[in-house]
Amino acid sequence: MQPNDQDLAFVMHDLARLMRVRFDQHARTWGMTRAQCVALMKLKCRPGMSQSELAALLEVEPITVGRVIDRLEAAGFVERRPDPADRRMHRLHLRDAAAPIIEKIDEYRAAGIARFHDGVPDEDWNMALSVLLRIKEKILSESADTAAASATAVSGE
Repeated sequence: MQPNDQDLAFVMHDLARLMRVRFDQHARTWGMTRAQCVALMKLKCRPGMSQSELAALLEVEPITVGRVIDRLEAAGFVERRPDPADRRMHRLHLRDAAAPIIEKIDEYRAAGIARFHDGVPDEDWNMALSVLLRIKEKILSESADTAAASATAVSGE
């Protein structure tokens, strides 16, 4: 059995937790929560998604995203627009007022990557990224295989 600091899964979990904690601290200085910042960044990449789609991306319940969007809408960062194809649904769009906070998030992210990269040779950095991307791809592939097998079992094929 490996000590936790020699176990890749523990190290990745700790690293992700530490990065979340640090980002939470910065988000508070901007008067935001991490969830609000992440929602803004997801909407920057995929404007017009529904609250349900955003909830799935954030891996939270739709009601949780609803509260986050309520706060972002009250701050003037996001607007809900009726879906032209389904009047029961609203699509989420960034407003111009979100641009400065998105810029702060982008700057924080870029500065963080630069700090993490500092002192790590490019070859090591690129290798670490390559390995992590392969692990991610494998997990996603296994998840897709499991979902397909579950669907087949449910349909009785």
